[in-house]
Amino acid sequence: MPIPSRLGLLRDPDFGRLFAATALGQLGDRIIFLAFPLVAIVALNATEFQVGLLTATTTAGSLLVGLPAGAWADRMRKRSVMISTDLARAVALLTIPVASRSDLLTIWWLYAVALLHGTLTVFFDVAYVSYLPHLVGRVNLIEGNSKLSVIRSVTSLSGPGLAGSLVGWIGAPATLLASSVGMAMSGLFATSIRKREQKPEPSEQPQLLRDIKEGLKFVLKHPILRAIILGDAIFNLFLVMYQSMLLVFLEREMGLGSFGIGLILSGMGCGALLGALSATRVSMRVGQGRVIWLAPLVTCPLTVLMPLAHPGWVVCVAALGLSSLSVGGVIRFVAQSSFQQTLTPDRLMGRMSATARFVSWGGIPLGGLLGGVSGSVFGASATLWIGAVGMTLSFLPTFLSPLRTMHTLPRKCDPSLAP
Repeated sequence: MPIPSRLGLLRDPDFGRLFAATALGQLGDRIIFLAFPLVAIVALNATEFQVGLLTATTTAGSLLVGLPAGAWADRMRKRSVMISTDLARAVALLTIPVASRSDLLTIWWLYAVALLHGTLTVFFDVAYVSYLPHLVGRVNLIEGNSKLSVIRSVTSLSGPGLAGSLVGWIGAPATLLASSVGMAMSGLFATSIRKREQKPEPSEQPQLLRDIKEGLKFVLKHPILRAIILGDAIFNLFLVMYQSMLLVFLEREMGLGSFGIGLILSGMGCGALLGALSATRVSMRVGQGRVIWLAPLVTCPLTVLMPLAHPGWVVCVAALGLSSLSVGGVIRFVAQSSFQQTLTPDRLMGRMSATARFVSWGGIPLGGLLGGVSGSVFGASATLWIGAVGMTLSFLPTFLSPLRTMHTLPRKCDPSLAP
């Protein structure tokens, strides 16, 4: 049933615990976003190609286990998967400051931890997306996704600034200790959620390949789900190209230190917070379907301000383009997540999430490699231009789908939209 009052879902103790777990986990994740590449750039003096390869390694787990993760998650309680992967990620991150302290840290160690952390994150994210409809009910999905996006945005705002200060104070490797603590605390909060899922009923003849095929077929034959993940795939490919050279551009061409870079990234967090707070209102006014393609079309072109910048105060103006990217990204994420969760049956939720992640995130490792190669050949500034143009074009798949004119979120699967 819908939950009234201004606090809404936050009045529900279990959602409050998930909210707190999300805050801690996302804070740790935001610190990783800045500290991980800075370990390579500053502590290990990595080349542009090595930084791009690190980005690719971080997200390679989506390709390695993306599809099986959904089939396995649909056979398990999602809360248990979230807890175990949070704790395992905390241990993996802890090895970096330990290795650095022992003078054992190398770029290959960093690659190994990035791959393990990214693989565990795939399982966590699949379970997380699948767990929310069980916890809050489908009728509360837009509110639930909006509130969780708010806390993700707050951590995006505070995390980089905190990370930049910590990197400047204790160094990039030791800063990852804070990420490890955040992940561990997230897992502990998740253990306190009292609402228990029923154990999924086992299939009479469980077959991993058959289950994977069923999830792929459902998503790829559905006109709305297919358009969403194809748009995401294009966006993520060029976003990672952009991001892989962004820190190199800011540190080496703009001359910013870790604190200045943290402030720039915190500006992106401001945009994400604004997007989260306005997502429901914008979606209702523009249309929950139309906003999915309008958001990237309006906000992505502004990211060209960054490669146009030069050292000095102009880089602060250019940071507004990154903030606008975050505004549009969060608004789009809230709307499309609610569509995906509403249109998918419970028994396929994990496989839908995994398939969407596999397709939409599959190009991320390639984006990291292309960013590294482009940065080595053409330079960081040119790579930012390429990324900005590619992100803008990501609106096309959803624009050419039924979402172009769809105003409201369907309460159930429309037969005309079913695969």
